[in-house]
Formats: sequence, C-alpha cells, structure tokens
Amino acid sequence: MFGLIGHLSSLKHAQSVAHALGYSEYSNQGLDFWCSAPPLVVDSFHVTSITGQVIEGKYIESCFLPEMLINRRIKSAIRKVLNAMALSQKSDIDITALGGFSSVIFEEFNLKENNQVRNIELDFNRFTTGNTHTAYIICRQIELVSAQLGIDLASATVAVCGATGDIGSAVCRWLEKKNNVAELLLVARNRERLDNLRAELGRGEIFSLEEALPKADIVVWVASMPKGVEISSEILKKPCLIIDGGYPKNLDSKFAQSDVYVLKGGIVEHSLDIDWKIMEVVSMDTPSRQMFACFAEAILLEFEQWHTNFSWGRNLITIEKMELIGQASIKHGFSPLVSL
Repeated sequence: MFGLIGHLSSLKHAQSVAHALGYSEYSNQGLDFWCSAPPLVVDSFHVTSITGQVIEGKYIESCFLPEMLINRRIKSAIRKVLNAMALSQKSDIDITALGGFSSVIFEEFNLKENNQVRNIELDFNRFTTGNTHTAYIICRQIELVSAQLGIDLASATVAVCGATGDIGSAVCRWLEKKNNVAELLLVARNRERLDNLRAELGRGEIFSLEEALPKADIVVWVASMPKGVEISSEILKKPCLIIDGGYPKNLDSKFAQSDVYVLKGGIVEHSLDIDWKIMEVVSMDTPSRQMFACFAEAILLEFEQWHTNFSWGRNLITIEKMELIGQASIKHGFSPLVSL
C-alpha cells in the first residue's frame, strides 16, 4: 500500500473544503485550531496501471497550512509533518510521498534528527519526497512544450528560479547534460549555494530575478514567490514559456498576456481514471487523472515494489535516477501535462 501526505493551500481553502474531506467541524475554525488538529486519513482509493496491476492508496491530510510558516508557527509545522508520517507508518503503509511543503519542512528543519514520534520510531525508508519524479516531469514538459512553441533548446536561454533547491538543481543538471541549452541562468537567494552549483555544472550565469527574466526564453519557476515581489509581463521576452513548478500554482494570473505561456509544472496525467476525491479538492482540471508528480512517485514505487526513500536529502538527484523513475512512469501510463 502507498500513501500521500498533503496539505491545503491556505486557511481559507482548508475551511472551504473541510466538509468535502469529511471533517465538517473544522470548517469554521481559525488558525489556532488548525495548529492543534491531528492528521487524518481522508481518502482511500485504487490506482490501475496500464499493465493491469492494481494497487491501493491512502491520502493523509496533515492539517499543515502555509500560514503557519508566515506567522512563525514553526513548531506547529514541524509537528504536523512528523505526526502525519507517524500516522502513515502506523497505518502499515509501505511507501509514502511527502507532498508540497511537507518535504520542504522536513529538509529545511532537519527532521531526520527527530525520528521518535511518541511511541513510533520513524523508518525513513518508508518515505520519499517525490522530487526526482517531479524534476523529471518538469524537464519533459520543457522539452515537449518548447517544441510546440517553436523554441529551440539548443539556442534558448533558460532561467531556473530556485536553482539551488532539490528540484531546481536537478532540472539544471538535466538541461546541461541532456539538452545542452545555449544559456543557463541560475537564480536563487543563497550566493554560496549558487557558486557551488555553477562549479558542479561547469557553466551557468548567476543573475538576480530582475536581471534574468528579460533574458529568458524559458523560465522554470521552482521557488516560492518572495513576499512583496511583483513582476510585470512587459519585461518578459515574447514568446516566453513559464513552467510554474510552485505550489499553489498561480503564475498564470500574474502573466496573463499573449505570447507569454504559463504551464502548470510538475503535473502528470494518468491513462486511466482513479477513484479518489482529493484531486477535486485541489482543483485539478481533470481530477480523475491528473496529480502532482511527487504523489505519482509513491504510486510508481508501489507498482515497482521499490519500498525505499527514492528521493531523499538535498541536491542528491541524479540524471540516472530521473531516467529510472521516468521509465517507470511511462511503463505504468503516466505522461507530463502539456496543455497550456
């Protein structure tokens, strides 16, 4: 059995969908209540591979909300992730993906040092961030959609915003080794990490966000939007492809202009319907078939019986592992979302 640990995009979102997820008593509660709410298994379902294999999964709502980070409820955020992991393990789930901010919190606050949750000793081999599959899918989206738009990667300038993160650095490695893009612009906040990444790649130019955007034919956004930052579509090249790999995915509302194409990054489509409700709650366009690629990684690991932390640690994703999970993705009927 596989599991998915997720969370909703805001307090308002959580209140609006609480009834649909089966906990109506949460719908009128404020942030203080959500900080103390326990994780819940709110969905059980089956996924069928195009090979005919059928597996069972469960969705665990962690009850974490992004406002907990904004309002410095850091201890609450940490507790949410650890408690959700403990619930997954207690439920005898073999492999579970940490979705959205769950994996970010785990890495940023070094939660591997906190493997004891009450009477449960967490077995980290049971968990994956799903970042390898996400990075692979974003790279395939870049390749497929740029071809649709007539953008030649061999002569294109690609800006990766969030380049030093786990997904961002993996995308940079792929673009360098597999696509050999003409120019690779590295954008992130930590200069030391940027210097280390450039040294690893053997190429790439370090730019601020404001400097990089006007130069880029393709923008890969795998970072959080800095507070207070407003970006005008007027400064972008035309045409420009933006891969929105963040959560929630809202860049399409910021860059609504002809010749600026925004694609929901890190989203996959399955060939067969899935009997779940969670993707309706997060407003997927085709909720019976579309999902986050990080969630799909847990599904693939269960199909292949690879019960291991396939994606784990910071900046350890290799092209070889991206290709391996990519092969499994194709085998079981997943494809990158490419509709603009």
